[in-house]
Amino acid sequence: MKLFLTFLLFCFSFPAFSGIDKLLPKPQSVKRNDQKFYIDKLKLNNIDQEIQWIDFFEKAGATIDRSTRKEITINLVDDLVDVPINKDEAYRLSVKSQKIEIEAITEKGVYWAMQTLRQLIVKQKNKSYFEGCEIIDYPAFRIRGFMQDVGRTYISLDELKREIAKLSEYKINVFHWHLTENQGWRLQSKIFPMLNDSINYERMPAKFYSLDEVRQLVDFCKQHNVLLIPEIDMPGHSLAFEKTFRHNMQSKEGMIILKLLLDEICETFDVPYLHIGTDEVKFTNPAFVPEMVDYIRSKGKKVISWNPGWNYKPGEIDMTQLWSYRGKPQAGIPAIDSRFHYINHFDAFADIIALYNSRILNSDQGCDDVAGCIIALWNDRYITSEKDIIIQNNFYPSLLALAERSWIGGGSEYFDKNGTVLPNKDDLVFKSFCDFEERMLWHKKNNFSTYPFAYVKQTNIHWRITSPFPNNGDLLASFPPENELSDTYEYNGKVYKTQDAIGAGVYLRHVWGNNIIRSFYDEPKPNHTAYAYTYVYSPKKQKVGLWMSFQNYSRSEKDLPPPQGKWDYKESRLWINNKEIQPPIWESNHTVFSNEIPLTNENFEVRPPLPVDLEKGWNKVLLKLPVGQFTTSEIRLVKWMFNCIFVTPDGKDSVEGLIYSPDKSMK
Repeated sequence: MKLFLTFLLFCFSFPAFSGIDKLLPKPQSVKRNDQKFYIDKLKLNNIDQEIQWIDFFEKAGATIDRSTRKEITINLVDDLVDVPINKDEAYRLSVKSQKIEIEAITEKGVYWAMQTLRQLIVKQKNKSYFEGCEIIDYPAFRIRGFMQDVGRTYISLDELKREIAKLSEYKINVFHWHLTENQGWRLQSKIFPMLNDSINYERMPAKFYSLDEVRQLVDFCKQHNVLLIPEIDMPGHSLAFEKTFRHNMQSKEGMIILKLLLDEICETFDVPYLHIGTDEVKFTNPAFVPEMVDYIRSKGKKVISWNPGWNYKPGEIDMTQLWSYRGKPQAGIPAIDSRFHYINHFDAFADIIALYNSRILNSDQGCDDVAGCIIALWNDRYITSEKDIIIQNNFYPSLLALAERSWIGGGSEYFDKNGTVLPNKDDLVFKSFCDFEERMLWHKKNNFSTYPFAYVKQTNIHWRITSPFPNNGDLLASFPPENELSDTYEYNGKVYKTQDAIGAGVYLRHVWGNNIIRSFYDEPKPNHTAYAYTYVYSPKKQKVGLWMSFQNYSRSEKDLPPPQGKWDYKESRLWINNKEIQPPIWESNHTVFSNEIPLTNENFEVRPPLPVDLEKGWNKVLLKLPVGQFTTSEIRLVKWMFNCIFVTPDGKDSVEGLIYSPDKSMK
């Protein structure tokens, strides 16, 4: 068998994994057998591509010795009878004291077994072993992927490889490459080199991928068991095309040119699918989409299209990718769920809760019509640093949440029950997210130490939040921060109660509205003010860092930066121990709306944590949370929300020993 494995550039590392309890994603079935396969001497049986496995075990610390009794065996079998779905990616893994055995129907299954085996390593002092177990495993959904919008913002090939290689370790198996946009045609054309002339770019001129680089990335994806789906957006999002050729794609001349480009593209990409976009455009030529689909199919490719986009009937398209609440799955057409998976709108803490708990297309597992999910990262707003693109979009935490949900299936809802809200600690949904968070943070420490990863534990953070008051003047006159906080408040003769919330990020109203994704208030109204408070116990007097935000700046909006001296345009405020905490100095001061003015330090993930002092004992934290209209002249998508958590001064971890409790409870 020809295993597509690479152990050269981006080779697998072997950090101090801790066995079964830290597996991510969780296997469908795992049983301990209390045995240990010590990593010392072993031999390989029935393995055609020995060099890859030799490399694998030598990096784990083993010595290949054909005379020893300990062995690893791989068998390709006709069937795995205990696997109900997606058998081509399934595997059985048995780890005993003297033998590791893998069974799979295809090499894909063998590859995923290797990723699980890699996580089963336990290191104790000077010895390492694979933890003994019996695993039967398979993915609930056949598409588990991510999309990078390089059309708007070019991302280097090395960075894309870094993302693909790392995520394949967690069984992410699709990379959607959005290559063309109004801002630039990022794919080299040898037949029309003027496409890549800097004059035809609106951003990052003449930054594109050569055809050799494309072939290289296609091979790289195959080596990591990842399906590459290139997208050539048509007929919309095609200003770069029009600037080059002076023809609209839907015109007779445009279609002739586009077909010549498709000849070159289909020849270059040795992949089964081509994505053609078709979103956000006025169709002036009803023959355009059917003719392009037929033409691409004649080149031996299957075709994917956005929904909403062109209206297809079964058989007219091979797959649709759903976006926004308007995306509708159709019987007889396989669908990819990307509806509420645009992480360029996500915050670092609350949205991952909704993402992890959500059922993909509201299904427990895939079927012919439900293919899976792709997380999309749209770079409408320019960000100059590749690292900042990753960290501001909460890229790796979000993809790990999807990696588990799309592999094991299930989920408690479709964003509409609890949404971004964590239920109480006795709820099974809360316990499930806590378990995922613990494993994810373990992998952050041991497998993502050199990757942008702005997430720390949040399931221990408790808040008390008031019902919203109408905006009638400065409510601090009736709610002074120097007074003790209570469970009920009287304002203008009306009694307001409080509710508890959990997490470092809380949406009072989600950016997409509570009718789509539920947040803290069931029926939030504009022109109201809320207060949130907690007490934080510190075992000593210490200086810590503060991650604080009242508005997550989406990476696809032209929003203006906050005014200097203000946290936001809503007049949000923060006190710690009755001392008001001032916002950082904003690096941007522009008053002109433009996607070409980069985001700088508006989002907390990319700026140093604010240094604050905690006293020994209980420290009071109070947030004032006003909101006017849900859209304003400065911010298109007003997010009535906050992120607030204490971290180490360098922002790399949470602060040990802190207890967050509005009741001052040490439990």
